[in-house]
Amino acid sequence: MTLRSLAKKRKPIRAIYVSTYIPQKCGIATFTKDVTNAINLMNPHALAEVMAVVKSGEEPDFPWEVKFRIRRDNLQSYLQAADYINNSCCDIVMIEHEFGIFGGRCGEYVIPFIEAIKKPVVATAHTIREDPNDEYGMVFKRMGSLLWGVAVMLEQSRTKLVKEYGMDRRKIAVIPHGTPDIPFTTPEKYKKEKGLAGRLVLGNVNLISENKGLEYTIEAVAEIVKEIPEVLYIAVGQTHPGVLEREGEKYRNFLKKRIKELGVGRNVRFVNKYVSLENLILWLKTMDIYVTPYLDPQQSSSGSLAYAVGAGKPCISTPYRYAKEVLGRERGILVPFRDSKAIAEAVLDLWKNPEKRRRIQKRAYEYGRFMTWTSVALQHLDMYEAVIRKYKLMMKK
Repeated sequence: MTLRSLAKKRKPIRAIYVSTYIPQKCGIATFTKDVTNAINLMNPHALAEVMAVVKSGEEPDFPWEVKFRIRRDNLQSYLQAADYINNSCCDIVMIEHEFGIFGGRCGEYVIPFIEAIKKPVVATAHTIREDPNDEYGMVFKRMGSLLWGVAVMLEQSRTKLVKEYGMDRRKIAVIPHGTPDIPFTTPEKYKKEKGLAGRLVLGNVNLISENKGLEYTIEAVAEIVKEIPEVLYIAVGQTHPGVLEREGEKYRNFLKKRIKELGVGRNVRFVNKYVSLENLILWLKTMDIYVTPYLDPQQSSSGSLAYAVGAGKPCISTPYRYAKEVLGRERGILVPFRDSKAIAEAVLDLWKNPEKRRRIQKRAYEYGRFMTWTSVALQHLDMYEAVIRKYKLMMKK
């Protein structure tokens, strides 16, 4: 069945998305752009509208779909946004929720915002706090009690919300992080185009910050180079704007110093820029092995790892929550946190065992077919339809 025929079978759903948004340099901004693009293809007669959350003094040049700017630290701005929603013809509001996006203590301004909206509100929980009783957890619990539906990216996240946050399982949908539908390819052609033919290319693509743990991959390279002198680790992405604002290039400078100390200057390369989707995919196609040595065990989503799995890359990762579920069942390799030796051993094992590498690639790519943006868009629309139907029934009582 074609996208056009699928779209014709659905009644248009008018949705407003509350999030950061491009050109803001933020993973949630990129996610919101990608998911709304995909949903628009399925829902072409009611294109997505966006309310973008902006910091004080921030004035991005947003595209046309951004209809309202919520001033992050101005409570009145949230109430004005709610008034805009109430006077619109939208059917549902989707909040892309991440701690740090919303203002007030622990992001609490989102609470009166939802309370003031006279439409069904749902949210994607991009991060779930480990402790439901700390200040952030309490804000999330209050928010969750007001929502008509919650999307999470992992089955274990749904379990946590039910068991520890007391949320009704029936209103939680597990919808994976989306990925582009990338054809399965081998890296040789792309390595040749970038002048990297003959090299073992490791890499990752993300906004750089200290919790990414990139020093452990760099230290692993110092071990790998003893057996594979032509190994090259490429870290693609600029420093996270929030980190840059607070502490400048402190972390990147630390990484550069570590590279010099280990003598691997020709084996590590930074691409210090925020890359477009097209270039991101090209870099993915260039990499032999994808590595995410992240340090937060509770991280429950990763667009970076999702895209790598969707591209059929053999992935090595620390066992943070998202990686454990996505790379389970031999779809990738998990190594302990802060263990450069384990990363090096995993890389060498994959490189010396091409059959094992191909098997992991195949399983990852097959799993990634369920994560394409088309599939994710349909799952979002299914959730919206169910929530709107339930909301209308409740309003009739």
